[in-house]
Amino acid sequence: MSRIIVVGGSGHVGTYLLPLLVELGHEVVNVSRGTAQPYKSHHAWDRIATVVLDRTVEEKAGQFGAKIADLKPDVVVDMIAFELASTQQIVKALRGKVGHYLFCSSIWVYGQLVGIPSTETDPPNPIDAYGRGKAESETWLLREATVNGFPATCFRPGHIVGEGWNPISPIGTNNPETFSLIARGDKLILPNLGLETLHHVHADDVARWIVCAIENRAASIGEAFNTVSEQAVNLRGYAESVYSWFGRTPQLEFQPFEDWVLDLGEWADSARGHIVRSSSHSIEKSRHRLGYRPRYSSLDAIRESVRAAIRDGRVSAPEIGL
Repeated sequence: MSRIIVVGGSGHVGTYLLPLLVELGHEVVNVSRGTAQPYKSHHAWDRIATVVLDRTVEEKAGQFGAKIADLKPDVVVDMIAFELASTQQIVKALRGKVGHYLFCSSIWVYGQLVGIPSTETDPPNPIDAYGRGKAESETWLLREATVNGFPATCFRPGHIVGEGWNPISPIGTNNPETFSLIARGDKLILPNLGLETLHHVHADDVARWIVCAIENRAASIGEAFNTVSEQAVNLRGYAESVYSWFGRTPQLEFQPFEDWVLDLGEWADSARGHIVRSSSHSIEKSRHRLGYRPRYSSLDAIRESVRAAIRDGRVSAPEIGL
């Protein structure tokens, strides 16, 4: 089996990915700052080596890529490269020394969609610095794969959810109070007609997508893939579903977007960022090339997250219907 280095493996996806890789027989190394703990416990963490590196500090010294290469990986899964310079440093150090490099991008390489659902043939059109950093890295990596044979794969998770993580709510923020409001049966105001969309994915499904890509290396190298659930959800249908989980009748009102967003205070930027994109992405490419089959629908993934948030006290509600 392979020696797999996961850069940023203590995050939400890593919580599921690293134990899964161990169970499949791989030798796994987690590279992190050493300040975070997995969101869920698992016996496999006893067999995972941890290397403590601060990427920001090591990159400034020009050493991060070399230190990853020194770990002698067969596969590198890079969860935390956000800018092109960061991606380039690690890739230049890994040339000729790694069999597969998987880059975690984002559906936010898209700012606005034309066709619904969007496919990977649609050109990226990011609208913020985060999306531009991911899109620039994707473009460079795919050219490196085509021109220089570097074994890169790019994957684009949607709005990640799972235990311990506040899901993006029907108003486009991760403020858990929105779910408490719905559980009480209070009124929720949505923008426009509530038909904008969000596209979630369970962290476990992202982990399983990564395994699919590793196991189908030839089909994944030189390609970018959407990594989301089967279907997006619109704001209205999402909200109505959550009301039903708590046995409540939906209490929805609607306002023009610009009026609505003004009332969100500190949450306005988050809501605007999610809702103006109105994300909805196809996974047909992943399905046909890699055999990817998400276990969770968007609503199933969100429901699991809300259930955990109630247990943790982040959401005030009974678990009725959950």
